[in-house]
Amino acid sequence: MNTFARLTAAAASIAISFAALPAYAGAVLDRVLDAKTLKVATDASWAPQSFMNDKNEMDGFDIDVAKEIGKRLGVGVEFVTPGWDIITAGNWQGRWDMHVGSMTPTRERAKIFDFPAVYYYTPAAVAVHKDSLAITLIDLDGKVVGTTATSTFEAYAKQELTLDAAGAPAFEYAFKPKEVKSYANSTTAFDDLRLGDGVRVDAVVSSLPSIRDAIKAGYPIKQVGDPVFYEPLAVAIEHGDKELNDKIAEAIKAMQSDGTLSKLSEKWYGVDYTVVK
Repeated sequence: MNTFARLTAAAASIAISFAALPAYAGAVLDRVLDAKTLKVATDASWAPQSFMNDKNEMDGFDIDVAKEIGKRLGVGVEFVTPGWDIITAGNWQGRWDMHVGSMTPTRERAKIFDFPAVYYYTPAAVAVHKDSLAITLIDLDGKVVGTTATSTFEAYAKQELTLDAAGAPAFEYAFKPKEVKSYANSTTAFDDLRLGDGVRVDAVVSSLPSIRDAIKAGYPIKQVGDPVFYEPLAVAIEHGDKELNDKIAEAIKAMQSDGTLSKLSEKWYGVDYTVVK
């Protein structure tokens, strides 16, 4: 290879390397401010956190939090609803700018994401069909349990959960399933549970608010036992934009200080989940 060819190849290699890197500091924030739109990834089927309402509009606690962040950044908010596994895989490539969808900030996820702020803490619990004979969580030993794929609920059911984020209380494994069935979201897991006790699953591990919302919606299910763990939940962005990170952190801090977050939690949950009880 001659000198010119070597230089050309080297230049191409450098260009490819830079293209593969996350956005440099400020790039995502600049794009958001220029477009006056913050693209937010979240779930369309996880009430009361995020769901499509009767007007075919995104609604819920996470939706209101995202809108408030956008308002404080001076931009509008546009929602996209990729699968949870796609969101948590990273490599967003500008398809969305931020995730507001109750993500637990673990060390493993921190390899891919920055977590500007924890905005609430939620209990995870276990639901069974109303006809289930399970009285305590230990009654679920050797049973089939449903969860959301790649979630902390799945990790708990598989006894692989690590909660290393600040503010996460200690927990214990209350039962050992025979099988863990993973679903795209909690709603599809509840749909299988509602078919009957043990028809497809014996129990579902999910957030307590989601279990209560499903019960309100008429699902023939009930909570069994106490919450199995509590998790801090954070806004997530990809590495590489400190300015965006700082702006989001500033917005969340202001929402905590002026009571906005507490009001939104009370609105959607009837409880203030923004502080550790």
